Amino acid sequence: MTTNATSTPDATSTPSTPDTPGTTGVTEVTDADFGTEVLGSGPPVLVKFTAEWCGPCRQLRPVLDALAREEAGRLRIVRIDVDRNPETTARYGVLATPTLLLLRNGEPVKSLVGARPKRRLREELEDVLGS
Repeated sequence: MTTNATSTPDATSTPSTPDTPGTTGVTEVTDADFGTEVLGSGPPVLVKFTAEWCGPCRQLRPVLDALAREEAGRLRIVRIDVDRNPETTARYGVLATPTLLLLRNGEPVKSLVGARPKRRLREELEDVLGS
C-alpha cells in the first residue's frame, strides 16, 4: 500500500508541470542567458518566441515538445517569453507570436511565423537539419 500511495502523488504531479525543461526537452531562456544558451550552442537552435496569452503558442507546445525529443542531439529547442524578454525580442525583430527562429552557429537562417503541424514543421526545417 505504501508503494501505491507513493506512486499516486507522482502521477498527479507530472501532468501539472508540462513546461519543466526536464519533461519536455524544450528549455526556457531569457535576455540574460540568451547569448550563452543559444548563440554559443553547438547544434542548430530553434527559438520559439512565445507569450502566455498566445493561443497558437499553446497549440505549438506539444509539436515542439515531440520534435525536441525526436531530434535531441541534432536540434536544440528553446522558448523565450516576449513580454518578459523585450531585448532579445526586439533584437530579432519579432512582431508576432509564435515566431520560430532557427539559428545555426549563432546566425539566423530561417524564420517561421504561426503554429503548424509537426510534419509541416519538420519539412520546413529539413533543409537545415538534413545538411
